[in-house]
Amino acid sequence: MDKNNLTLTSSEIGTLWGEFVNGTMTDVVNRYMVSIIEDQQIKAIFEEAIHTFGKQKKQIITFIEDEGFPVPIGFTESDLYKGKPRLFTDIFCLNYLHIMALHGLLGHITAFAVSVRKDLRDFYGSCDNDAKNMYNQTIDLLLEKGNFQRDPQFYPAKNPEYVTSQDFTDGFFGKGRKLAATEIISISLNLKKSIMAKTLSIAFSQVAQTKEVRKFLTDSEKTADQQIKAFSKIMQTDNLPAPKSWETEVTTSTNSPFSDKLMLYHIGFLFQAAQNYHGAGLASSMRTDLVAAYEGTILKNLMVTKKWFDLMVKNKWLEQPPLAPNRTEIAKEV
Repeated sequence: MDKNNLTLTSSEIGTLWGEFVNGTMTDVVNRYMVSIIEDQQIKAIFEEAIHTFGKQKKQIITFIEDEGFPVPIGFTESDLYKGKPRLFTDIFCLNYLHIMALHGLLGHITAFAVSVRKDLRDFYGSCDNDAKNMYNQTIDLLLEKGNFQRDPQFYPAKNPEYVTSQDFTDGFFGKGRKLAATEIISISLNLKKSIMAKTLSIAFSQVAQTKEVRKFLTDSEKTADQQIKAFSKIMQTDNLPAPKSWETEVTTSTNSPFSDKLMLYHIGFLFQAAQNYHGAGLASSMRTDLVAAYEGTILKNLMVTKKWFDLMVKNKWLEQPPLAPNRTEIAKEV
């Protein structure tokens, strides 16, 4: 049997649908950013990102159409308002591309993991390589420009050690213990993503055209800020630096370069994606205060995404992904 003639599974169609919608969202933002960026090194990376997604988009459309499914609407030129003033600094744009490359890496590897057909595996393997290339370029340029904050440094112990006390899990009572390197991984990553969500919420709330969208964005900024403070406090208690914020990289412009639909969807995407990272952080935490912080964060994010869902549906902005056949309804038609 030809491995490329297999009918795509529900999971494979689902990943293609998600790659298209999320990819077109990011592409619209990238197209705006490349129009305002003055630094030629940063501009070149954005031009490459736009070109790369253009090729991926064509292949995704081919996969979907060949299976007889409708191509999602996603986000288009109608969601980009050209000629608007600068909303972000060049450095924020570069940081944005870096964080979205990280999201892309997770998305592509997940899509690869559920793909069976060889042509689809080859495609996601290529997308993963593209994301790795973008990650490498953004981090190299951020380092070159002195705008990348590395995670805290630890100093080596003389010998390997075993855990010898129940106090190892204590984050509230008794002597407790300092953060483990394995816990720093998720704390630092989650902080950087929350900082991105907060900064975009601030920027989008300045330019949102409707009161209900503006209110949601203001509320999401407050939620992200609470999460940043909670995890930063845990880091600072152990005399470790927290990642720096990016609020000052947002200008005072009130002219929107994006549709409210795109801005609302983007923030919802960040909060939904964050649940994966918070869940991973919860699973790797061995201190009770960390467990509590992650549980509280996940609960608050669920509340944000519920409000997001209701607002997206109310405005008819939320595209429906392909659904399983409704056998009950089909039987009624017979």
